[in-house]
Amino acid sequence: MNPLVYAMDGFNPDNRALMTQETIFHNANGLIGIRSCFEEGYPEGMASIRGTYINGVYGISEMKQAEKLYGFAEEKETIVNVADVQSIEVWFGGERFTLFEGSVLNLSRVLDMEAGITARKAHWRSPEGKEVKVAVTRMASFERPEVFLLEYALEAVNFSGPIRIVSKHIGDVVNYSNPDDPRVASESVKHLSPGVPELLGGASYIKTLIPRSGISFCSGVKNVFSKPGDETIEVSGTSAVHTFSCELSEGETVVLRKYCVFTDDRRHEDIEKSAIAILSEAVDAGAEALLLEQRTYLDSFWDRSMLKIEGDDSLSSSICFNLYQLMASAGRDQISSIAAKGLSGEGYEGHYFWDAEMYIQPFFILTNPEIAKSLISYRYSCLGKARKNARIMGHKSGALYPWRTITGSECSGYYPSGSAQYHINGDIAYAVTSYYLATKDLETLANMGAEILYETARLWLDAGTWNGSRFELHDMTGPDEYTCIVNNNYYTNLAAKHNLLWAEKAHKILKEAGMGFAAEKIGLSDSEAQDFKTAGLAMYLPYDEKLGINPQDDSFLTKKVWDFEGTPKDHYPLLLHYHPLHLYRHQVSKQADTVLAHFIFQDAQSLDVIRRSFDYYEKITTHDSSLSSCIFSIVASTLGLRDKAFKYFGKSAYYDLFDTAGNTQDGIHTANMGGVYMAAVYGFAGFRLKEDGVHFAPYLPEGWTRYSFKIQHEGCRISVVVEKDASVFTALGKSKNIKVNGAEYALEAGKPVSIPNLSN
Repeated sequence: MNPLVYAMDGFNPDNRALMTQETIFHNANGLIGIRSCFEEGYPEGMASIRGTYINGVYGISEMKQAEKLYGFAEEKETIVNVADVQSIEVWFGGERFTLFEGSVLNLSRVLDMEAGITARKAHWRSPEGKEVKVAVTRMASFERPEVFLLEYALEAVNFSGPIRIVSKHIGDVVNYSNPDDPRVASESVKHLSPGVPELLGGASYIKTLIPRSGISFCSGVKNVFSKPGDETIEVSGTSAVHTFSCELSEGETVVLRKYCVFTDDRRHEDIEKSAIAILSEAVDAGAEALLLEQRTYLDSFWDRSMLKIEGDDSLSSSICFNLYQLMASAGRDQISSIAAKGLSGEGYEGHYFWDAEMYIQPFFILTNPEIAKSLISYRYSCLGKARKNARIMGHKSGALYPWRTITGSECSGYYPSGSAQYHINGDIAYAVTSYYLATKDLETLANMGAEILYETARLWLDAGTWNGSRFELHDMTGPDEYTCIVNNNYYTNLAAKHNLLWAEKAHKILKEAGMGFAAEKIGLSDSEAQDFKTAGLAMYLPYDEKLGINPQDDSFLTKKVWDFEGTPKDHYPLLLHYHPLHLYRHQVSKQADTVLAHFIFQDAQSLDVIRRSFDYYEKITTHDSSLSSCIFSIVASTLGLRDKAFKYFGKSAYYDLFDTAGNTQDGIHTANMGGVYMAAVYGFAGFRLKEDGVHFAPYLPEGWTRYSFKIQHEGCRISVVVEKDASVFTALGKSKNIKVNGAEYALEAGKPVSIPNLSN
């Protein structure tokens, strides 16, 4: 079994199943994303999220507030469904091709992660008995990120006669909405003002304005047919319709290659000129060359990023699916980041959260640091708006990053579990320091990272309170969104402590290197940097002597424990069935919170404390968030609870492919996908990135024969192969010192070193 090929056979006309497949088989490349809808459409009344998205291209919607209190966001940025370029209608004589009439003799769908394509093959018999084979190949190019290629092949199996192919380029589309689910937009908003299509050189171009955001984009389509026939291109309102007709003989195949491009004025000075040039170059190169480029690109990606499991083909395939989607979701410029649903759907309205830094960026830091650098540059580009947001929130200095955003403005309407999650400052700071530790990229630290660290540290000083000799943080919300507006959330305080200490440390590093211009730019003095350190060292970290654990916050342990036995199974997730205040008054966690702190900041507590905390919070955590099980898996591995670690890992690994949360139709869960990678590398392999280098403590999960991966540290790649009794480490390119199970080993370049694994 090839883990880089995921296939699904059979036709299930169930609406939810088809919408989920739209997500699973979507095409994306970090810039554009196209949901994998049936090109020929669906019956009237059947739901579909027929979406195409450009990362960072957004509209603005009103945020209706019951009470317009000061500082409440009154509008929000929303990812926009930009244009429909995938629609194709096919007629055989007087019969239209649709899988919902006649008989589906065979249907398969494939995601080929080596080739970077999706494919759909159908053998269909019409109501009148005509048999047709349809083969569709789709690709969003990694090398040419504005380009989407759709190849539609038709074979007449048992008849000869006329066929008609109608390829559409539709400019006037709307976003999806669901008023019953708070995770998607509650009402459909018309964001687009498309112009009249222009027909140039056999291609159609539609320039579209998004009035409220002021962004313009251009979509371009060129249809190329494999045989001569009658062709017409017409403009119909805000759409372009290209019709092709010919006679098809029995056994003959005709192929439509549909080259599509998307350009926007956040990235291109002249969107139409750029679209014309990019489309022309793609058509001139041809489909075969584009597909070869895609495969070459992915050869390099998988060489750096593959996490291969031997002994469990299903898990291996699922992990590859997750890693591929991370690559396909990640923005590569300072304009964009990674949305909660990637570019696969409209869940959470395309917003970027803390997920990008805490769950996804570790994967890129260790495998593709250039992308990690791009994600830092995005946050740096938003620093000015973060400063403005801090002032709105009442802070006289520093920067406060918004909880959910696209360009840096706060888009969270419910502040208790939104804007109050100040820990996002510490999360972004943690990503900056992790990138520096992995790369020692002093230039990026000096040019971008340090200013982020300084301004977020200033925010903590302004927001915090000195209580005697303790520095405390009040009225904030930690990662657990079932417990809001509390004092001294353990995770938040630890993240802030790390932020403060590293801000002072970065100031010292850059000053010694003669690269202290960030401090000069914002007027950071040595004494203020020392204040960062003083507050960080004095940060209060709650601890309960009786239970021997870290309370989630000051009041958490005084609340009633949620009645789990009396809660019906169909009442999960709780957020859809219980009022927030009712949840806030109980000991119940939506997701890993203190347990997350024990993973990220493991050295802050002894393993005994972590073990007791894990046992305590495991009993009261619902895992209603996709960000949870992967973290419990990592900490279980750290504690030697291998059966539990594997159980939680399995729940995370199959999250989207098995649609375990019942909402994959709205898009993939990118944070969980990053968490799956961490659960294997940080959990099973015991990897940790520290100031003194890289550490490992590997073991082999029961049932596996081996697993392997590579990481990059300070320009050196390290190959890791974990088997039952020992692990083999190889430095690639140059020598490297590593620590395994607490002992230091010197790896000579190209020479494998076998090190025994610790028993449980």
